[in-house]
Amino acid sequence: MKFLQKLGKALMLPVAVLPICGILMGIGYLLCPATMQGGDIAGPVQLIGLFLVKAGAALIDNMALLFVIGVGIGMSENNDGTGGLAALASWFMMTTLLSTGFVTTIMPSVADNANATLAFNKVANPFIAIIAGIIGSACYNKFKGTKLPDALAFFSGKRCVAIVAGCVSIIVSVVLLFVWPVIFGALVAVGKAVVSMDAVGAGIYAFLNRLLIPTGLHHALNNVFWFDTIGLGDLSHFWAGETSADVSWSLGMYMAGFFPSMMFGIPGAALAMIQCAKDSKKKIAIGLVGSAALCAFICGVTEPFEFGFMFLAPALYLVYSLLYGIFAFLAVALGFRAGFCFSAGSVDLLFSSQLPAAANIWLIIPLGIAAFVVFYLVFRFAILKWDLKTPGREDDEDEEAIVLANDNYTEVAAAILKGVGGKENVTSIDNCVTRLRLEVKDMMLVKDAEIKAAGARGVVRPGKTSVQIIIGTQVQFVADEFKKLAQ
Repeated sequence: MKFLQKLGKALMLPVAVLPICGILMGIGYLLCPATMQGGDIAGPVQLIGLFLVKAGAALIDNMALLFVIGVGIGMSENNDGTGGLAALASWFMMTTLLSTGFVTTIMPSVADNANATLAFNKVANPFIAIIAGIIGSACYNKFKGTKLPDALAFFSGKRCVAIVAGCVSIIVSVVLLFVWPVIFGALVAVGKAVVSMDAVGAGIYAFLNRLLIPTGLHHALNNVFWFDTIGLGDLSHFWAGETSADVSWSLGMYMAGFFPSMMFGIPGAALAMIQCAKDSKKKIAIGLVGSAALCAFICGVTEPFEFGFMFLAPALYLVYSLLYGIFAFLAVALGFRAGFCFSAGSVDLLFSSQLPAAANIWLIIPLGIAAFVVFYLVFRFAILKWDLKTPGREDDEDEEAIVLANDNYTEVAAAILKGVGGKENVTSIDNCVTRLRLEVKDMMLVKDAEIKAAGARGVVRPGKTSVQIIIGTQVQFVADEFKKLAQ
């Protein structure tokens, strides 16, 4: 659980970049519908819209790379950039070794397997990105101090981290070479099985779609339901201007159910998170989940919201996925039909409502209100009942409002260093939002009174060699000076 929470915090930095991108794309689509629907782009307004869409898509389309670097740096000791570089090396190596072109070269039989080919086409996803980030940071933490023989001394220390990460990535790639298409193919088979289950099947699909977002395997299901992998293609037929009379299913049923949850459910859940955040962290929660909710409503970009809590509270993410399934079932059963070209936000709803297959669009109002209320109540109950660490409720941030009495950070750092037994006693230095986190050799040398006299508000000893010193929001400045003095 601690690992997942650390991973969740590492993802906060890249996730924080995404909401503005989604909002830019939503505004851009409104100004320039041709970017979504096709056709000529003419006039200054449409050109501005196209500019905004491309600006937002520049990061949304490369979200996996943001995760690679964010996890690589965020999970490295001292947030060292070397971990991010090693993660990037791992990402390039794995995505190259697992690319369809390379795989079909070394294993020609894959080219004859449509599911396997499709699996490797979708390998550059957030799941592989997170694996690369973990490999890069783990290699940094383990091998940053490695000493090699004199002949190889140039590659000692941090210089060997990316090399080791590359070697590990080769091994992981070999494993994924056989595992990835099997898992992907199994999910395609599941997708085929639920097609005959009508509204219940649509609900199961929506549930699995959200549940698999962290792994990137949702692409397997999407290709079954949205495109023509098995001759279905809900999305492609919908936007081709066809109706249910032209196909063998109720056209739009595998897209419509996402609109209530994305447009209204996520804002309801976001409100619950904001209200449950600690008083000292409400503004931060508003900035993170509030902007993510707006992004989801406008253009259906949900990753900023989902990755903001899925690793901090995985059980809540499971509930979140179940709610998607429930509302997808209700939407289809009630006859609501809408489609999306990009995702299930208000912009796509507006444009898709003009297409022949759209039906009972007015139902988005009662369904949306119900989704907002249900998501809000369920999230609020779960967060408070089980004390879930959603954004703004992390334990490390209890002392966020503390103001350090002495603003001479060098002086504070020097006094704390003396209080923990000097630099010879310190083996690791890190910090969170409010605490200086240290690993020491001898806990007996740590003097709480001296540390508090330096201006710290408290000393916590969570382990035999672990010391956490409560500083407050200025901890980054104290940590920077502390690292210089401890060199």
